[in-house]
Amino acid sequence: MQRWQHWAAWAEAHRDLWLDLVRIYLGLGLLARGLLFISNTSSPFVVNLMERTNEPWIMTGLALHYLIAAHLIGGALLTVGLFTRLAALFQIPVLAGAVFIVHARDGLFAMGQSLELSALVLFLLCIFLVSGAGRLSLDQVVFRGAEMNAKPAEPSLP
Repeated sequence: MQRWQHWAAWAEAHRDLWLDLVRIYLGLGLLARGLLFISNTSSPFVVNLMERTNEPWIMTGLALHYLIAAHLIGGALLTVGLFTRLAALFQIPVLAGAVFIVHARDGLFAMGQSLELSALVLFLLCIFLVSGAGRLSLDQVVFRGAEMNAKPAEPSLP
């Protein structure tokens, strides 16, 4: 029991680390999904997915290119924590389309659980849009370091 309390205390003291790990995992997942879309653009899965939107082929093609770029670039940026809020912002329209257009008619209890997973990813992206990256990020290294160097020294009291 004491070992569990020690572990729980450590986990509680390092909450920001857990958020960083979720961001990294989310970024890797989106990057992998982008690679999946690139390697399977002519597969029945992608064709079926894009047909479900009921949009003209030019809009579908543009949407597919945006989806791939957002997942590849945004996923990579989320993984390393660089321009985290911007990366999340560019992902949100893709996931909103997945939740409200593509998977909405499947319902919550479909076998593939695509709606639930898309909604979870959309929710996590909104969290990172608001919170930004954590300590284990390039945002912290690049931008927080620049802020600390730019701050004027506070006058000391005699």
